[in-house]
Amino acid sequence: MTIGAAENYDRSKEVKDFDDSKIGVKGLVDSGITSIPRFFVHSPESLPSNQPHISDDDDGIPIIDLSSVNSHRRSIIVDQIKEASRTWGFFQIINHDIPLDVLDRTICSIKAFNEQPTEIKSKYYTREMGKGVSFLTNIDLFQSKAASWRDTLQVRLGPTYPDLDQIPEICRNELVEWDQHVQRLGEILMGVLCEGMGLETDRLKEMTCLEGRTLASHYYPYCPEPDRTVGLSSHSDPGVLTVLLQDKIGGLFVRKNGGEDWVEVKPLAGAIVINIGDLLQIISNDEYKSAEHRVVANRFQEPRVSAAVFFNPGKREDIYGPVPELISPEKPALYKQFTLSEFLRRFFTKGLDGKSLIDYFKL
Repeated sequence: MTIGAAENYDRSKEVKDFDDSKIGVKGLVDSGITSIPRFFVHSPESLPSNQPHISDDDDGIPIIDLSSVNSHRRSIIVDQIKEASRTWGFFQIINHDIPLDVLDRTICSIKAFNEQPTEIKSKYYTREMGKGVSFLTNIDLFQSKAASWRDTLQVRLGPTYPDLDQIPEICRNELVEWDQHVQRLGEILMGVLCEGMGLETDRLKEMTCLEGRTLASHYYPYCPEPDRTVGLSSHSDPGVLTVLLQDKIGGLFVRKNGGEDWVEVKPLAGAIVINIGDLLQIISNDEYKSAEHRVVANRFQEPRVSAAVFFNPGKREDIYGPVPELISPEKPALYKQFTLSEFLRRFFTKGLDGKSLIDYFKL
């Protein structure tokens, strides 16, 4: 690029023109581009290819079998999930009782939505936060330093569903069915997590932590320059708990114990990925830890597809912070109290950027 061209580059205009086109990243790929637009290019030091990562199976994310969660072996599972939540903030679960065909249909329906013609998908393209359903590229497109190579269909699932006819018909039944299974799974996991902290099993449920649910289904198409951008920037999830379904393509990495190394959450057939959010780290007074994670840009011709359900409290104006049962003279509260509205405002102001959200609420 010549100096003159660099001087004439208007990033805000290019981002706005792209967003106004409503074609998404998939539309850019379909147009036949061989290089990515400049606003998708990340600084070299922030790119995964320039940072250490571990692929050794011995260092992999814990895999926990839930098949005996309601038996005499429950205490063993409680200890396993407690340890994974304290050290990794991430784990995979197997034998979770969600039928494999439900997992497959969920992924296939999201893929089908994204592979419709632009004129159909663009009807859902919006950045209005109040809408129950939205399709967009990067929720933080206008705030981030560089955009990420993915499109997202987002659906608010709780405390109240949107009108079902707002959900695209091509994936409506599948996403509603997925949510029904995830609600049941979320209640089981939160009960286990409570017991791991020495709390009553229903403590998080009583705090309405099962009620606020948002589905973010991500579609990561082939990227012609995968070493210049990312699929999803490094961040920790703001909520209580995330239940993630990923396909076989791979590319999700988690920062190991807050250090320099990144470990891939390798796809495992039939498994579901679980991770701790910032809000649960605060509620637990650091008993559990949220973890930074990211997705590399997809270098394969086949798209990567995932579906994440984020659990949040349903009551936005209630006060949250470390629960009193976990505060003592030996371990005082590490975080201040706040409303969920204040917490989420702070998140949407800062965007997807490391774990700076949790730092803001430290005492």
